[in-house]
Amino acid sequence: MIEVHYFASIRESLGLAREQITHNPKLINVAALIDLLVELHGVTWDKVLRQNRVLMAVNQTVARADTSIGDGDEVAFFPPVTGG
Repeated sequence: MIEVHYFASIRESLGLAREQITHNPKLINVAALIDLLVELHGVTWDKVLRQNRVLMAVNQTVARADTSIGDGDEVAFFPPVTGG
């Protein structure tokens, strides 16, 4: 299983805080996971997860779309953090 977490405004836009996705050989990286999530959930997910501003982490380490993932990993999507 891959544990997927959605934080802050992304969670609000998608209406979901977390979900588990069964790992399969096609899920080689974060981009493939996003493709699967869009296929499962629809166009809103495409708009939210493919924004350039979305940050990603794999196992609590900042990641890119080409970062490898595997069974048992945790993937998180979150908006950029701003400060003042």
